[in-house]
Amino acid sequence: MIGDSIPVLSSFELQEYLYKAAASPRRRHPKILHQSGDGFNQVFNFMMEDTYMQPHLHPSKEKIEQIYLVQGCFAVLIFNKEGDIEKISILEKGRLERIEISAFTWHSYVMLSNNVVTYETMMGKFHPDTWKELADWAPTEQSKESIDYLEFLKRQVKGDLAEW
Repeated sequence: MIGDSIPVLSSFELQEYLYKAAASPRRRHPKILHQSGDGFNQVFNFMMEDTYMQPHLHPSKEKIEQIYLVQGCFAVLIFNKEGDIEKISILEKGRLERIEISAFTWHSYVMLSNNVVTYETMMGKFHPDTWKELADWAPTEQSKESIDYLEFLKRQVKGDLAEW
């Protein structure tokens, strides 16, 4: 990780990108800070409560993902290769505000507030064919099955929260 500081977003940028996320079919929108071909990737992700991100992993040893909470509250779910949840981490202000996802680790997010903003970094040059591998044991994004799967994940997180 290069540095540990999060770039500043203006209140206008926050509102603009949250609006873009709300208007997006995926219910999320990125603000990419790095240039194409850079070896250090930086992105703000603006996500609505009902966004579904298909579980995925980053298949290269340098692709260690650092996720910083900027606004909201969300869960990071870690899965085994069969798709069983192995760990749930809740990111919220004043508690856990940063998490590291190791390369080759299946993961996804569940939003726990109306909107969530994260700042994420990762080493390695971006190429769409090699950046991430999507889990074949989970529904694809924007499929009919993804709605039920997201609800299942939310129930698992809420069950975990009850024990927290």
